Amino acid sequence: MIQLNDTYIKSFLKGNIGDFQPVVDNIHHMIHNKTGKGADFLGWVELPNTITEQLPRIQQIANRLKQYDVLIVIGIGGSYLGTKAGLHFLETPFKQTKPEILFAGHNMSSTYMVELLNYIKDKNVAVNVISKSGTTTEPAIAFRLIMDQLKERYSKEELQSRIVATTDQARGALYQLSKAEGYDQFVIPDDVGGRYSVLSPVGLLPLAVAGYDINKMIQGAQKAYQDASTSDLSKNVSYQYAVLRYMLYQKGKKIEMLASYEPNMQYVNEWWKQLFGESEGKENKGLFISSALFSTDLHSLGQYIQEGERHLFETIIHIDTPTKDIEIQKQDNDLDGLNYLAGKTLSYVNTKAEEGTLLAHQEGQVPNIVLHLENVSEASFGYMMYFFEIACAMSAYLIDINPFDQPGVESYKKHMFQLLGKPGY
Repeated sequence: MIQLNDTYIKSFLKGNIGDFQPVVDNIHHMIHNKTGKGADFLGWVELPNTITEQLPRIQQIANRLKQYDVLIVIGIGGSYLGTKAGLHFLETPFKQTKPEILFAGHNMSSTYMVELLNYIKDKNVAVNVISKSGTTTEPAIAFRLIMDQLKERYSKEELQSRIVATTDQARGALYQLSKAEGYDQFVIPDDVGGRYSVLSPVGLLPLAVAGYDINKMIQGAQKAYQDASTSDLSKNVSYQYAVLRYMLYQKGKKIEMLASYEPNMQYVNEWWKQLFGESEGKENKGLFISSALFSTDLHSLGQYIQEGERHLFETIIHIDTPTKDIEIQKQDNDLDGLNYLAGKTLSYVNTKAEEGTLLAHQEGQVPNIVLHLENVSEASFGYMMYFFEIACAMSAYLIDINPFDQPGVESYKKHMFQLLGKPGY
């Protein structure tokens, strides 16, 4: 479901991707036998196969939550971005899902929270709160403030049908609270970190509430799992991508920009930035991760990409089959000079803009990796998520980094807690 085109990168590389086969074989063994750094967090590798037994219950709870006007998903990082990526990737533009999916706990903006509380005060509300510990600052504050309103509106019994907690299986503040209050619970597995959790109940429950087919998502992820089950670089496209990133990194390319020509990729970009940025950015190593939406950003970032410092490369996700298309019609006066496009579709023009940009950036000494995604569908979404997860693990191990911890994230928390006067800090 994803194919790699290396046409716009070959001229920048010395050596052959096949030269890395021995090290890839070794890392592949480490991933699947759980012997590498951070191996305790490799549970996501088998998730496309192990999650299937939970799908009926996820769908059952989702069907119950569909009766409400609004589902508020409370979470941050991987507890938020994967769901947002799926919703934005699959939604029909200008058509709101029912129930409406809203998010909280992914920032600490007082304005955002007050406006959210005002917006939902007259709506029929359900909540999916997602936190392994229940004490992560942003979602914990949001859950407290939202529950203050909901407790005034609903009885304890009513809240039991409206609140679902996705949390640890046996410990933590949220686990204890939801058990005491009788809320339905889903488990975030101990061996699955947040940024690798989109194919668990973390992402699947709200996506099912929005009406998307989670069975097809998992089928797509299973296909990606099968395609990545071999270490053979001539067959495993996710490993090809990881090795090409590594080869460019070795040549001094320090920035990777993920770009697409479809706006529904915006939050896939954001999820991808967390996945790779948080997995690789350690020990003064790793690519700086950025993203763009073309052709829009060609009118802003395009100048820098073309002629700025030569320290970046691009990865382009090309969606082979657009969901909708429209033909450009001929006009008698041709005042805009576009009659030369008459009879052509807008997707054709968009594709030629992409091809022209690839040629221009190649001339400007910017390497481009092109990933062809088959279409926009639940199966493609599941495939794409797993494709990038397995590629990220390979990529991080290539630079000898633990892909599954994030020690640097704790630094800002320590200083924030000191400034807030939290006990013990």
